[in-house]
Amino acid sequence: MSERLTINYEKKPCYDIVFAESYAELTEELSKLNISEKKVCVVTDSHVKGLYGDEVMSLLTGKCKKNVIYSFQAGEENKTLDTVREAYRFLIEEKFDRKDLLIALGGGVVGDVTGFIAATYLRGVDFVQIPTTLLAQADSSIGGKTGVDFDGFKNMVGAFYMPKLVYMNIATLKTLDDRQFYNGFAEVMKHGLIKDGAFYEWLLDKMYEICDRDTDTLLNMVQKSCMVKKLVVEKDPTEKGDRALLNFGHTIGHAIEKAKNFTLSHGECVALGSVAAAFISWKHEWLSMEEYYEIRDMFVPFNLPISVEGIDPEEILALTKSDKKVEGSKIKFILLKKVGKAVIDLNVTDDDILNAVKEILYIEDGE
Repeated sequence: MSERLTINYEKKPCYDIVFAESYAELTEELSKLNISEKKVCVVTDSHVKGLYGDEVMSLLTGKCKKNVIYSFQAGEENKTLDTVREAYRFLIEEKFDRKDLLIALGGGVVGDVTGFIAATYLRGVDFVQIPTTLLAQADSSIGGKTGVDFDGFKNMVGAFYMPKLVYMNIATLKTLDDRQFYNGFAEVMKHGLIKDGAFYEWLLDKMYEICDRDTDTLLNMVQKSCMVKKLVVEKDPTEKGDRALLNFGHTIGHAIEKAKNFTLSHGECVALGSVAAAFISWKHEWLSMEEYYEIRDMFVPFNLPISVEGIDPEEILALTKSDKKVEGSKIKFILLKKVGKAVIDLNVTDDDILNAVKEILYIEDGE
């Protein structure tokens, strides 16, 4: 039997997150959105289409006016306006109108792209999130952030647009390769660090069960992570204040992602950015040295990097200043006052950033 969590918007119920262990209850949930009266387009990528496309399409067949599937090539490099434009063309040719429904079936890229298409096609059509990765289930499918990258700059074009439902099949996490699974874990760890010290400790305590992908542990972990995200996005749905706390690890992380030409995963870059932010927090005398080193080292058992080679600290600094989180000439940096309590800091200096990047820069012995 599935469990659910309701996300509120402007203090009113907006959509439910359904936690399930299969797609058995998907059509029942979608029927609450009157899909019998709608055309439904499943938007996915080339990888997820082969895994779950047929199953979801077969569940929809006969339950809606018409169901079609649109897929684009998997990969962050395809999170672009060109992909959006081709999807618009597909929807126009399939005669989708404002009453119809889009379903995002996939990871964070699929969710972000589909949400942006839904927000802008005919000035807005309904959409549903069916996240299939840990990154998407624990973080990106919740809160209504949609968007695409622009010329390699992360999420520069987008909109806040709420889904009508988020349906999470926890079983999909067992089909992820190790790199993709741990890619999402960086965001889970972030939630504990910024808002819930007890959750952070729980993650460390459940390390072996998480790595073994025990179903009950994964379900509990995703629910706890979603609860943190719920608390933040309900308080600040359009990132005018505390929602920026969710960017912990992302300012330097996004810069590394671009500098490495997206050869590192998003989660790997968030882990590196989190280590850098924790380092600055230590140097600001908010974290103790022991706390900093524990945070740094606890990414290692989850196959996430704590150092990176082949980056130029000056380039990373320059890239942070083109980030969308810059206000005027100041970077809105997220630091830790303590484990479980993040703050927005506008006083992080260039030297702070350079020293933090040097801290995570891998240098071979003898260099």
